[in-house]
Amino acid sequence: MKLIFLGQPGAGKGTIAEMVVEKYGVAHISTGDILREAIKNETEMGQKAKDFMDKGELVPDEVVIGIVEDRLKEPDCEKGFLFDGFPRTIPQAEALDKITEISKVIELTCSEETVLDRLATRWTCKECSAIFNVKTKPPKEEGKCDSCGGVLYQREDQKPETVKERLVEYKNKTAPLTDYYDQKGLLSRVGTESTPQEIFSEVVSILDA
Repeated sequence: MKLIFLGQPGAGKGTIAEMVVEKYGVAHISTGDILREAIKNETEMGQKAKDFMDKGELVPDEVVIGIVEDRLKEPDCEKGFLFDGFPRTIPQAEALDKITEISKVIELTCSEETVLDRLATRWTCKECSAIFNVKTKPPKEEGKCDSCGGVLYQREDQKPETVKERLVEYKNKTAPLTDYYDQKGLLSRVGTESTPQEIFSEVVSILDA
């Protein structure tokens, strides 16, 4: 099982990805996580990524792809994997096609109103990056992470004005991926306005079909 989740910020990719990973035992691959891990482990590609990030520049596709390729060689990917937030562009998708064969792509969709509401109520742990939502997944103790006790904060990229910019960027750069994968016969769409369990059930029915 080699999956890709597409969807605008706040569409619920992370939440549903966790549920899929638990059920099917596949590796959850988030590009943000593997970039940080590669830098922390001082791999060759991680060092290249750090050089760009230290200059305040975007990490180029060839470096991101190199880090992704390294990640897919790790043992936990043997049963399969789920990409969350990758690829972001057509060139990245084309490069990924040369590395591995994708079995299914699911686009999670919801309205801009829902995205703004979800992200405005989302808080992240400064220590372990765990995500909470004051409406749907509140921490047991206000302002404190359930997992590690770290301080919760609202990231800059989750504030309404920044979210609107991210949505425009998604439509311009990432949305064309839906056509790319649709033409390959790999794409299914799932609306995420309902509860996580209902969304997950629909995803499972697609994956098990």
